[in-house]
Amino acid sequence: MEVPLLLNDFLRRAAKLYPNKEAIIDGDRRFTYREYQERCNQLGHALLALGVKKGDRVCILSPNTHYFLESYYAVTQIGAILVPLNFRLVAADHEYIINHAGVKAVLVDYEYTNVVDEIRPKLKSVEHWIAADPRPGHTTPAGWTDWDELVSAQPTTATPHIDQDENDVTSINYTSGTTARPKGVMLTHRNVYINAYNFIAHLRIRHEDREIWTLPMFHANGWGGPFAITAMGATHVVLRAVVGADIYRLIQDEKVTFGCMAPAVLSAILNFPDRANYTITTRPRFTIAGAPPPAAFIQRLEQELGWEFIQIYGLTETSPILTVSGPDYQNPDGADYTRRARAGVEAIGVDIQVLDDDGNPVPMDNKTIGEVCARSNVVLKGYWEQPEETARAIYGGYFHSGDLAVWDEFGNINIVDRKKDVIISGGENISSPEIEDALYKHPDVLECAVVGVPSEKWGETPKALIVLREGASATEEEIIAFTRDHLAHFKCPTSIDFVESLPRTATGKLQKFVIREQYWRGIERRVN
Repeated sequence: MEVPLLLNDFLRRAAKLYPNKEAIIDGDRRFTYREYQERCNQLGHALLALGVKKGDRVCILSPNTHYFLESYYAVTQIGAILVPLNFRLVAADHEYIINHAGVKAVLVDYEYTNVVDEIRPKLKSVEHWIAADPRPGHTTPAGWTDWDELVSAQPTTATPHIDQDENDVTSINYTSGTTARPKGVMLTHRNVYINAYNFIAHLRIRHEDREIWTLPMFHANGWGGPFAITAMGATHVVLRAVVGADIYRLIQDEKVTFGCMAPAVLSAILNFPDRANYTITTRPRFTIAGAPPPAAFIQRLEQELGWEFIQIYGLTETSPILTVSGPDYQNPDGADYTRRARAGVEAIGVDIQVLDDDGNPVPMDNKTIGEVCARSNVVLKGYWEQPEETARAIYGGYFHSGDLAVWDEFGNINIVDRKKDVIISGGENISSPEIEDALYKHPDVLECAVVGVPSEKWGETPKALIVLREGASATEEEIIAFTRDHLAHFKCPTSIDFVESLPRTATGKLQKFVIREQYWRGIERRVN
């Protein structure tokens, strides 16, 4: 018998076996697994009534909320495709993504309806505008349908059966724009289902776990958390915004045992000045990805707080987990914190190779550099409407990540650089050419180059080196403010150096590695 691996199996089982178990805690609102399933069913019925069909795209623009978790299952169960949007992007980015994906219905948190309204006339494929707003007595903006009102009259029973295959696309997750435009990563039921299994196995998810959601749910489908946590009947503890006091309060009051986060959040937790005011009775496991934190952070987390650290590595294109690094891999006492900050060893069902330019594995000597390549059922189906980009990423039987690494005799991967000049700040990919394009719009800028420089809080942040035009007098503050008018703020340079010239080869090519070296000298740059 062959039964397709479909994501809605996770919630169906949890609601059947644990109907009265607390599924979601979101501020003052709490939902059991029965209520979670019923709300997903109601949204599914509502979307069907609006004419959303199998294969149609539905996007969601929202911070972490119970509505976001509901969208994953409601959209999927009717065979539609979810497009999670990064709420940190500017309106022009959303305009491109919504149009490129051909979105039919938009689900938007109340904080972002004005962002969508700004571009509404340019969104030609959108037919339905749905706003989520849990605030008592709120007024729904003109042109929007209130989410809760929309679903309230719908049945709580399952939506009609729709034939689906495990290789059907379940979500299109757009990259952060490491080229001129972001690419839409098509993930299938099979991709995400198997990633959820790896999430459960390697991060040791249990029925008793209570996950705090500091990780944005849009980010690579929450790394698989909406599916893995639900599959085990564990509890989602939702955090709308990352605030140190709220994190500690929820860990204390809700008995949190697990969390996924970027290094910046780990830094906020470790450096929160009032942590002694909270009594933590659990020993949370914190999983970090996006960019490995300093080894000292791991040591502080485990020795000062008594909590546990797990490092993973992956990409949106790989659903995302490729490797894992914990205290148990060639490190029985867990004390080798430098090794544990590396990307780690391949996850179950993942074949990792570090290949040279000829497609051959480099020696496992911890010094020879090659590109991280992966073969696995978690690798994307392709890029939406961009077959040429798919062919550039998947060839020779492997997905080529663009990350450069060394590996040791045990297969531990250590990311050392990237083929493309991508800056990863706080877990978000930032395209240096995109920043440079914005800088070149400033009338005083003659030449510029953007690189990532060390940041204790964010891992790395963008720095711009600028050659000014003769007679120009622009200041650092002025140019940074200028970029903030043209880019999402997290993409903007945090510092600027004015220089007389930029290093180039004899043929005129910019040598960014020469620029980076002066800022990273003596610091191990591990970006993933």
